[in-house]
Amino acid sequence: MSTPHPTTLDDPRIPVRAKLAAAWTSFMFLYVYVDILNFYTPGVIPEILAGKIFEFDISQTFSTTALALMAIPILMVVLSMALPAKANRRTNLIVASVQIPFAAFNLAGESWTFFYGLGFALELVVLAFVLRCAWTWPRTAPSATTTMSPDRGTVRAQHP
Repeated sequence: MSTPHPTTLDDPRIPVRAKLAAAWTSFMFLYVYVDILNFYTPGVIPEILAGKIFEFDISQTFSTTALALMAIPILMVVLSMALPAKANRRTNLIVASVQIPFAAFNLAGESWTFFYGLGFALELVVLAFVLRCAWTWPRTAPSATTTMSPDRGTVRAQHP
């Protein structure tokens, strides 16, 4: 009985859309787990019960604003799969760039610098991955049988 020879693993190319959706999903897990683990920080629960988060009063306005801000990266999971390529690329570049200062905000005024620093660093790595994937989105050259119409739509050349 002969032993099979090692072979190369099949490694199909992953579409950019899937990479982006996976990255936004990872980003959201990191963001949520930093918030959840923060509940174990001494003094956080009493502050929440007293109606404060960081320097902010817990109110309907605060909660609505927090939800609206978190909805952006949450929706990027589905938008990365659904938007047309050009809009997808542009949206990912803009949203990932804007999320960097939001992620850094967790570092403001915190005494647990290793915990929040690691959270920010990991989120930054994922956002950098999003920016890289969107920036380097593969382009296709127009084929020799296509031309652009005056309204910028692609028209196939007619064969006699």
